[in-house]
Amino acid sequence: MRSRLTLLTLVLLCSVPACAQDNANHNHNAPAATPAESDPMVSQDWAKQRLAKSPRHQEWVKVKNGAREVNSFVVYPEVKNKATAVIVIHEIFGMSDWVQSLTDQLAEAGYIAIAPDLLSGMGPNGGGTSSLDRNAVGQVIRDLPADQITADLNAVFDYVSKLPAVNGKVVVTGYCWGGGQSFRYATNNPNIKAAFVFYGPAPASADGAPDKAALAKIKAPVYGFYAGNDARINATLPKTIEAMNELKKTFDPVTYEGAGHGFMRAGEAPDTNEANKKARDDAWARWKKLLAAI
Repeated sequence: MRSRLTLLTLVLLCSVPACAQDNANHNHNAPAATPAESDPMVSQDWAKQRLAKSPRHQEWVKVKNGAREVNSFVVYPEVKNKATAVIVIHEIFGMSDWVQSLTDQLAEAGYIAIAPDLLSGMGPNGGGTSSLDRNAVGQVIRDLPADQITADLNAVFDYVSKLPAVNGKVVVTGYCWGGGQSFRYATNNPNIKAAFVFYGPAPASADGAPDKAALAKIKAPVYGFYAGNDARINATLPKTIEAMNELKKTFDPVTYEGAGHGFMRAGEAPDTNEANKKARDDAWARWKKLLAAI
């Protein structure tokens, strides 16, 4: 059962495993990232195996942001016409196997998808997610300057929007921490065509109240995907709903009852429960319809 709400606002740190690959080679069917740890809580072999079987063109590129280079994973669809591009913002544990697999699944659905490792250059010897252990990844993400995140995403936006195969439309999506960043990016880039926020927070002021000044800058529709069993976010929705309604901004959230936070990843895992699997499947179906309408 899905119930419609009208917005969110609260930070929640998600629990997706961490693993990544800092590889700038432009490879056809490049292999998925190697897990940074062998801990089964971190390794996502099922996602990596799915990615390895993909027939689609995958490549790692270095996107320039001033002196920074943002390692980004790009997957192209097998389509005849130009396609909309989707920027995928990873979770709090960085560039995981699942994030790369999701990027490939977006290409399978007909979209050019690009997932930047926002930890690029922040690890030892200039490494990214894969150069850091789980605790260090969380600490680095926590301390990432907001302006750097925005500048990195702007660089990725500029890069992908200029690809010959892109039809001129670019949207953004994110999960957990990345969900919050996708919402925030909607306040910083008036040229995105839509933001798809998965269980992430809306921008908030220092006192925790919705940042109306930031929300007022949003030009694109924002679509939300939330878990029913996620009180830390859902309990804060009314104030953000009120702010967005007051600002007359388009926001269309759906809550998937019985699902837990992180259901897009958890719903794919072999040991998932039925509620997470159903939420993931229903969210995908809804998301594809929304993307097709852009």
